[in-house]
Amino acid sequence: MTSDAASAPPDPTAEVVDLCRDLLRIDTTNTGDNATSAGERFAAEYVAEKLAEVGVESRIHESAPGRASLVARIPGADPGRDALLVHGHLDVVPADADEWSVHPFSGELRDGYLWGRGAIDMKDFDAMVLAVVRNWQRTGVRPARDIVLAFTADEEAGSDYGAHYLVQHHRDAFDGCTEAIGEVGGFSYTVDASQRLYLIETAEKGIDWLRLHAKGRPGHGSMVHDDNAVTALAEAVARIGRHRFPVVVTDTVRAFLEEVSDLLGVELDPEDPEAAIAKLGPIANIIGATIRNTANPTRLAAGYKDNVIPGRATATIDCRSLPGQSELLEQQLRELVGPDIAIEYVHRQPALETTFDGDLVEAMSAALRAEDPGARPVPYMLSGGTDAKAFSQLGIRCFGFAPLRLPPDLNFSGLFHGIDERVPVDGLQFGVRVLDRFLRNC
Repeated sequence: MTSDAASAPPDPTAEVVDLCRDLLRIDTTNTGDNATSAGERFAAEYVAEKLAEVGVESRIHESAPGRASLVARIPGADPGRDALLVHGHLDVVPADADEWSVHPFSGELRDGYLWGRGAIDMKDFDAMVLAVVRNWQRTGVRPARDIVLAFTADEEAGSDYGAHYLVQHHRDAFDGCTEAIGEVGGFSYTVDASQRLYLIETAEKGIDWLRLHAKGRPGHGSMVHDDNAVTALAEAVARIGRHRFPVVVTDTVRAFLEEVSDLLGVELDPEDPEAAIAKLGPIANIIGATIRNTANPTRLAAGYKDNVIPGRATATIDCRSLPGQSELLEQQLRELVGPDIAIEYVHRQPALETTFDGDLVEAMSAALRAEDPGARPVPYMLSGGTDAKAFSQLGIRCFGFAPLRLPPDLNFSGLFHGIDERVPVDGLQFGVRVLDRFLRNC
């Protein structure tokens, strides 16, 4: 080995695999309860160590014991320009090891994929950002403008202990930031061998998590009871679970569907967009959820003994509202459950929507095309929510751009919060190259 080879900095497309594997092996399970969540502190300290190794100072902000987020700033060549926020969360949803092909916190490399909880939601992006920044520091690269990095806690439970905490208590860390990128966007959808759509998130649905409360008359389980809280609640939950809200096509969704229809040669019927969406294969679930409000029952609780009819019963409903539809959704839900069921909001955060234009969008598109000549960037709406809901409160224009080139047959949307979550290694490396181009020049 020559001395030049020995002193050459690590290849970021190789290093990203090790960084991602390390992060996957850190259990940052977020149950929604501080008492049972693993916490993000160890992951935040890992990120701080990797940044410090290359001379980047960072600060860890702990909102509760173990619930830690990290913020750092990379100075740009032009300090007079507005800064760009690059954010990714460190927490993950729970995983049952008995359901997986590999242990969910093993970071196992198998069949060209890195496996583990968080592989695409979203420790892959965290690792990409770290790989790019570490390479810059080693090689003397300065981005065109300041880049603020935020690795956050608690995104999977509404961000109260993460992004919202940072916005409320450390907003000075984001001084000068006018635009941001984070999850979930920049991933590919294969049209044919020569063309791929890359979905860039310009909108996301609102979060309207709520609890239903039913009351009844307690009594002995062996007797006849017409006033049973469990029965009343179960009937209300069933009505919500089976209901399909009216189709509403927003500007973002319309733009996406027009692009898809053009590429697939499918006629788009504005009155029946589901016909076009049905042809989208692995991403149909994500897109299909963006043409209407949704409400899905997720939890039930009642009673304390098998032979006692409880006086109270509760259910949790995960509702997601389209931009401008939150109040209407509440009205529709109240009509569905009836007057005897009380509604309590657990989390309520607004939907977001911006336009698909401007220098930042051009920079994203150029970076994608440079690495994939068949790339066709398009706007889309995310059916879920992200930390962008918190950062948008600072007047920051937020996009989802965590680039991945995916195998055509991979059910990408099914991996989010699913079993056997994994990210293709070559997709991870593609993301590093795209992010490097984009962040240098945006």
